[in-house]
Amino acid sequence: MKIEAHNQRIIVTAGASGIGRVIARSFAAHGARVWICDIDEAAIGAFREENPQIGTVTTDASSEAGMESFFRAATEDLGGLDVLVNNAGISGPTRRVEDMDFADWQRTIAINLDSMFLATNRAVPHLKASGGGAIVNLSSVAGRMGVPLRLPYVTSKFGVVGFTQTLAMELGPDNISVNAILPGAVEGDRLDRVIAARAEALGVGLDQARKDYLGRISMQTTVTAEEIADMALYLASGSGRRISGQSISICGNVETMG
Repeated sequence: MKIEAHNQRIIVTAGASGIGRVIARSFAAHGARVWICDIDEAAIGAFREENPQIGTVTTDASSEAGMESFFRAATEDLGGLDVLVNNAGISGPTRRVEDMDFADWQRTIAINLDSMFLATNRAVPHLKASGGGAIVNLSSVAGRMGVPLRLPYVTSKFGVVGFTQTLAMELGPDNISVNAILPGAVEGDRLDRVIAARAEALGVGLDQARKDYLGRISMQTTVTAEEIADMALYLASGSGRRISGQSISICGNVETMG
């Protein structure tokens, strides 16, 4: 199967590092024209130096004014839009509900869900004007199972699944596919932080926390950002254009995250 993204116009939120960075670079490598936003100025600066062909804006994806400005700049330069990748997200706090600050709850929901609404709200008119397109939302395997100590994160990732299924129904008649990717344990700094936070919360060592984490996966493996990017490319390609309303796990079969 050949994946071709030549001349596709792509927006990726939180695209300067992690999974978003790999997705943006993968689309560009397949011939797409890409714009990203990210809140991290240092990450944006480094990304811009490495990828001068990709448009960049520093902004908070959960800010209405910030996203309005970003979409105006991106769509004016691109001349429209074919694919939106809603990637912005944070892991949120790791603690019991009674020990959690409301501000931490609010911040997690804002970045993981509000950002998707703000981006999609602005993207859909452009996708319709293009005659259709694709929206790819990043959820998590935590969007299909409960995870103790991770209440705001899990709640937001379940929300992404409902967001995806509803929009697939709403936008299907406009030839817009909407799908969610549910990554498992993705190698990188973010996973390291999650495991470290879990080790601290449970009072165990880092090695034991990682062993316990992987022991709950059937294939006992992490996944890579490149594997997530490959799925995003496929869903946006001609081969994947009739797939919609799906929540696709790339995780080695995570059995439980409790």
